[in-house]
Amino acid sequence: MSRPAPGSGLLVVGDVVTDVVARYGSALAHGTDTAARICTLPGGAGANVACWAARSGCRDVRLLARAGADSVGWHREALERAGVRALLVADAEAPTATVVALVDAAAERTFLTDGGAVLRLAPEDFAPPMLDGVGWLHLSGYLLFAATSRAAALLALRTAVERGVPVSVDPASAGFLRELGPKRFLAFAEGAELLLPNADEARLLTGLPGPKSAAAELSRWFPRVVVTLGARGAVVAAGGEVVGLAPAPSVCEPVDSTGAGDAFTGGFLAALLAGSDALGAASEGCRAGAAAVAVVGGRPPPGR
Repeated sequence: MSRPAPGSGLLVVGDVVTDVVARYGSALAHGTDTAARICTLPGGAGANVACWAARSGCRDVRLLARAGADSVGWHREALERAGVRALLVADAEAPTATVVALVDAAAERTFLTDGGAVLRLAPEDFAPPMLDGVGWLHLSGYLLFAATSRAAALLALRTAVERGVPVSVDPASAGFLRELGPKRFLAFAEGAELLLPNADEARLLTGLPGPKSAAAELSRWFPRVVVTLGARGAVVAAGGEVVGLAPAPSVCEPVDSTGAGDAFTGGFLAALLAGSDALGAASEGCRAGAAAVAVVGGRPPPGR
């Protein structure tokens, strides 16, 4: 894997989302009420990655995304408080994407997703100078699931490759990946240096049941592959074989797994940009992921 110089910037091309997180303790009572603790927070896979990368020590983190004009100011302020340079496009015709995250007593989450402005990110929203000073480009896979945002993401990917900037892609959603089709996704992600699926996404992309075998197979398509396994850590593969396993720190009281994979990616990329090898970066990613499940929502806690 080519190594960006220490201190190089990170550009994330992805999404901002308004998260409505509903935490409930008992089984959902169909057709009536279930008691829950509900809060509204800024989120989005790409935005979460950017915030965790900044929290993990990357000093120059930028996010390109599209948000509804009604809430773009709120999202920009939250990103900038987290240390992220917000390159947000205000959309006057579509609202900011909204996700309802249903989080059960085991901290496992289920999402109800309204893509809103996310899927309207357009090629004209991206400009090559956004890559000036950047040592890594990260693409949120959510953009690949709709034609307009896919065109923007692929333009950013091609431009980065032409400029010698390595690219990572997160498949983002097993459900949407299944609808798109694994072969189409792999074709769209061609040229990326690094793929960051979770275990379910890796299985879908390869048809192989085990995360290790899936990681090894995917590393025949991409120079490096890291498959996240939640509380079991992450598998690192290269050249068609597994090269290491990064364990995850234990979490005494997990409260919400929303954004744990995004936290891993942010921590991983920050470590990679600081000069770590892939296995060392995966260990840093696991630490960030463990920190994420101990808080509500997908972002680092304020003021940390």
